[in-house]
Amino acid sequence: MLGSLSASKGRTVGEQFAHIHNVRLMWLKSAAPDLLAGLLKVEKEPGADKKLLRKSLTDSGKAITSLLGRAVGDGGKVKGFKPHVSAFLGYLISHESHHRGQIILSLKQSGNVLDKKILFGIWEWGVR
Repeated sequence: MLGSLSASKGRTVGEQFAHIHNVRLMWLKSAAPDLLAGLLKVEKEPGADKKLLRKSLTDSGKAITSLLGRAVGDGGKVKGFKPHVSAFLGYLISHESHHRGQIILSLKQSGNVLDKKILFGIWEWGVR
C-alpha cells in the first residue's frame, strides 16, 4: 500500500508520509533547531518502510507540539513564519490535510480502498 501511486503520478503513499515528516523538520530547523535532536529526514527509498514512517511521524509530531507550546509561551510568534502561532497551526493542518487527501485518493485509485471505519474516523475527532 505504501507504494501506491495516484493516477496522476507524483509521490507514492509512503513518499507522501515522508514529505509530511520532512516539512515538519524544515520548520523545526528554521524555528527551533534544538527540537531536531534525534530526528532525521526520511529519504525517498526508506519512504516505503511503514515502521520508520510511523516512528518518524510520531517523533516529529511531538517536536511540533513542543514548538507550538513554546510559541504560545513566547508571545505567539514562530520564528520564520510571518503571522502568529495560530496561523502557523492552520498552515500545518492545511498542508497535512491536503496530503492526507492525496494519500486516500492514491489508495482508492490503486484498489486499496480504506475501511469505512477509518474513512469516517478521520472526521470523528472526539472518538478514540
